[in-house]
Amino acid sequence: MNELKQIRTALISVFYKENLDKIVRELQRLNVQIYSTGGTLNFINELGVSATAVEELTSYPSILGGRVKTLHPKIFGGILARRDNENDLFQLQEYQIPEIDLVIVDLYPFEETVASGAKETEIIEKIDIGGVSLIRAAAKNFKNVAIIASRNQYDDLLELLESKNGVTGIDDRRKFATDAFNTTSNYDVAIFNYFSGDFPKPAFKQSIQEIKTLRYGENPHQKGVFYGSFDNLFDQIHGKEISYNNLLDIDAAVNLIAEFTESTIAILKHNNACGLASRSTLAQAWHDALAGDPVSAFGGVIIANRVIDPKTASEMNTLFFEVVIAPGYHSEALSTLASKKNRIILLQKDINLPKYQYRSLLSGALVQERDSSTEAEKNMKPITAKTPSKEELSDLVFANKIVKHSKSNAIVFAKNQQLIASGVGQTSRVDALKHAIEKAIGFGFDLKGAVMASDAFFPFPDCVEIADKAGITAVVQPGGSVNDQKSIDYCNEHGMAMVSTGIRHFKH
Repeated sequence: MNELKQIRTALISVFYKENLDKIVRELQRLNVQIYSTGGTLNFINELGVSATAVEELTSYPSILGGRVKTLHPKIFGGILARRDNENDLFQLQEYQIPEIDLVIVDLYPFEETVASGAKETEIIEKIDIGGVSLIRAAAKNFKNVAIIASRNQYDDLLELLESKNGVTGIDDRRKFATDAFNTTSNYDVAIFNYFSGDFPKPAFKQSIQEIKTLRYGENPHQKGVFYGSFDNLFDQIHGKEISYNNLLDIDAAVNLIAEFTESTIAILKHNNACGLASRSTLAQAWHDALAGDPVSAFGGVIIANRVIDPKTASEMNTLFFEVVIAPGYHSEALSTLASKKNRIILLQKDINLPKYQYRSLLSGALVQERDSSTEAEKNMKPITAKTPSKEELSDLVFANKIVKHSKSNAIVFAKNQQLIASGVGQTSRVDALKHAIEKAIGFGFDLKGAVMASDAFFPFPDCVEIADKAGITAVVQPGGSVNDQKSIDYCNEHGMAMVSTGIRHFKH
């Protein structure tokens, strides 16, 4: 079979007509016979290009308000006929069916209609039937037919028409077919997810069209890609290519900083906060965030929820770090931060965090709702004789936000809206606590008057006892242990304040 095919006939029926004119005129130059429908036919005729109505070919009108236009053997026969099959060619001649070499068809904007908040009757009308059928038929017969299923492919087709004078190779057609099946499968996933309602769905189906190939995965010997629209969330102003591990830290940083409304800077390392402070000025927030753990901050990711000013940038620039994220940068600050050629500088856009989280494991995937619970002062239920002071209560809320975004088992110490130390990712809550104490002392913090947050309950009173002896005066934890009363009793006996939220924040 000859793998090179000259385009002599084309079927064009599209919803989006932007930039179609160049293709139509090029087809005219190549003397291609064009078949078309409805609004597309009118568009082509208005360009002064001759085209034949599908109704003229099929001898059948468009019916049911346009729902049935191209679903006809004279259309599908011309697309699906195998050019190396004598019986197929005989039937084409017998039923006067023309071969169709090129199909340009897109799909009704179903996802856009759903996103617009339209009524269901309008949404249903945007479920394409003929378009999907034409695309799949042409893609199936890619050995003979070229299929263009999206306006995003117009440039590729135009280049082919101009450079090869309408001759397609098997690799061209197979690539177009691959893109076509991607288009229809994505479309079907969107329709399924609309009809299947909210969580949980009867099957796991996700379709993400954007892809970014990474230098490698978590380690250099692993391949890695990112599926998603990073550019819709950030503008990369400066720096090297973003890595797999950078993306993990960026995700953790964005989720963490979203908890804070005051001027705040957070420093993260391996998805955990190693420094965080809320202050009246960004420069002071940076100074106090860095003080929390200046060792771990080296090579970390920094995120701010305010425009970074020159003073803050100048102080930040003394530290080696991989990524900085902010909603804006003063020009002088940007020049300072960009002085390191590989440093990644991201401008964060407005981000709507997804409602669900996905994780692959074993032979399938885990899906859960995002942990969207953030406990305020009103959610802090006193369970001891002593209640927290106003300052302690504010710090408990602050610490609880941080521990929510720390790997379990996690303990967080805070004082005056500053992360003093944390112990994260430990197999024992006692180990997490001891690690936090060791770090706090190592960096010169006085824990007297500091507060402690735990991501889960205390199974025994040993944690509050150790914390008390280190200087902690108030504790927040979710509660729920059969031994809760033992921890409460210890606090009552030693003058500690404890509040319960009723909400556990495990993070694995």
